[in-house]
Amino acid sequence: MRAIEIKQAGGPEVLVPCERPLPVLKPGEVLIKVQAAGVNRPDVFQRLGQYPVPPGASDLPGLEVAGEIVDGELGDSGLKHGDLVCALVQGGGYAEYCAAPLAQCLPAPRGLTALQAAALPENYFTVWSNVFDRGRLSQGESLLVQGGSSGIGVTAIQIASALGHRVFATAGSDDKCRACEALGAERGINYKTEDFEAVVKELTGGAGVDVILDMVGGDYLPREIKSLADDGRLVFIAQLGGNRGELDMGQVMRRRLTITGSTLRPRPVAFKAAIAAQLRQQVWPLLEQGRIKPVIHQVFPLEQAAQAHTMMEGSSHIGKLMLQL
Repeated sequence: MRAIEIKQAGGPEVLVPCERPLPVLKPGEVLIKVQAAGVNRPDVFQRLGQYPVPPGASDLPGLEVAGEIVDGELGDSGLKHGDLVCALVQGGGYAEYCAAPLAQCLPAPRGLTALQAAALPENYFTVWSNVFDRGRLSQGESLLVQGGSSGIGVTAIQIASALGHRVFATAGSDDKCRACEALGAERGINYKTEDFEAVVKELTGGAGVDVILDMVGGDYLPREIKSLADDGRLVFIAQLGGNRGELDMGQVMRRRLTITGSTLRPRPVAFKAAIAAQLRQQVWPLLEQGRIKPVIHQVFPLEQAAQAHTMMEGSSHIGKLMLQL
């Protein structure tokens, strides 16, 4: 099969086309003939040598795919060979064929193409796990999304807004802020020209927000603590701004704040299967009704994975970057 491999740690140019044997299926896995794959920030970190591949996972990049099931035992899943599915995988997505745990496969939502379906798993699993499971965003509560124009950001904005929550989002330009608002954010906050802490406090009558989804970290931490409401939850999913920040523990104790975070890739199949079940029940109907949608910025042929990574690192995009086979 055709694939894209990481020749060595380095810049986008180390992503090179290659030929690989078809994946050998493990128990509980199915083989997907890939039609499209998502490009995600962890792929960039893996290429840079900063994100180790979990034991037993493919060394090929790519954490989400969509395509037809062509092999593997399907049990009582309700799926059959030839079905169009999307799947969250531990690696191997940048290829013509990809092995995926059956429990992490979801039928492509009705009305969506393979390309659109491939844009779902990584962001949707991540958002549901962190905003609704770890962050416990509940009825009547509000959410601040840092990095609202990213793939994660546009997903969090849409799901939370569709479920009736007040949503605020930061982004790096006025155009990106307006895009966040078009997707359901009550207010896009340009972090280059505005103080998100002051804006959030003003919009919430001084109370702050209940949950913050943060992929920045670093010096955002003290301002985020001040932006939280009492009993608020701060959830980290990345550290693009650095892995250290100043913490006022007095505020954490007095205001009963929770600081948490997670990475999804190394978690076991059973954990991800539980998220998949929640997505199918709670979120797939929103997609099929057209109330939320994947946001795709640009599509590249598989062989242009390096160009997709260059765009990812430039952060000029709004939504997803995709590879199509």
